[in-house]
Amino acid sequence: MSSSPRADLWPVSLSTDRLLLRPIERADVAAISRLWTDGEVRRYLGGPVAGQALRAREQACTGVFGAFSVVLTTDTSVVGLVSVDPRSRWDQRTEVSYQLLPEHWGCGYGREAVVAAVSWALDEVTSERPEVVAVTQKANDRSRRLLESVGMRMIDSFVEWDAQQVMYSIDRGGLPACHRPGQ
Repeated sequence: MSSSPRADLWPVSLSTDRLLLRPIERADVAAISRLWTDGEVRRYLGGPVAGQALRAREQACTGVFGAFSVVLTTDTSVVGLVSVDPRSRWDQRTEVSYQLLPEHWGCGYGREAVVAAVSWALDEVTSERPEVVAVTQKANDRSRRLLESVGMRMIDSFVEWDAQQVMYSIDRGGLPACHRPGQ
């Protein structure tokens, strides 16, 4: 894959039964900022972001390639963030990451959003290395269960930021047929 994403891939919106994943808009920044400052959300992500780092993220997050606001179709409220990074630091493999506001945990939104993002990444974004990876702390059982539920398998473990991390991976054949678009 080239060093930059293809311009014809963005912006894009992805739909599921209950969610719309769309590029982050200025009106979404308050909800996205809550994700970055909530201690519960950031428990396995290095803790809350504050000060200048938070302000920089808030200024730079709108319209970024692969950064999706996760929006409920019923009332258009932003419940989370999913990102697809085709140039991740993991041997240039495409990485998916996700965060949901705690009041929306346990509703299946994370799983639904990750399936949509991974499907899009595998169908449209990856090329030379047709797989998607996700990294989480080994202690983050909820995240690990989510990744396993969409067909990802653990391929590596390592220590980073003083914590045991695990890497999961999926390729085009790994996403269960019932989760592929059009199935």
